[in-house]
Amino acid sequence: MSECKLDHTMTDVKNKYMDQKTYLPKDFHAKFDLFFQEEHSQEILNDVFHLLKKYDLANQEEQETRNNRLQLILRNV
Repeated sequence: MSECKLDHTMTDVKNKYMDQKTYLPKDFHAKFDLFFQEEHSQEILNDVFHLLKKYDLANQEEQETRNNRLQLILRNV
């Protein structure tokens, strides 16, 4: 994934999540619900946004890599 210079808001992340929700593993849904109830650093918001961006277009291997990173973030926030 390329480096992005934009800072993404919580709303940006929520919208991107809603766009990609049907492509994500079902066990992420409750974790994202909890994620959206808290405030997060700009770095985390940007990272989650980019992990979700074009998730549906990523191949299986790339999706698994993103899933692992999302799992770490969602577990530790």
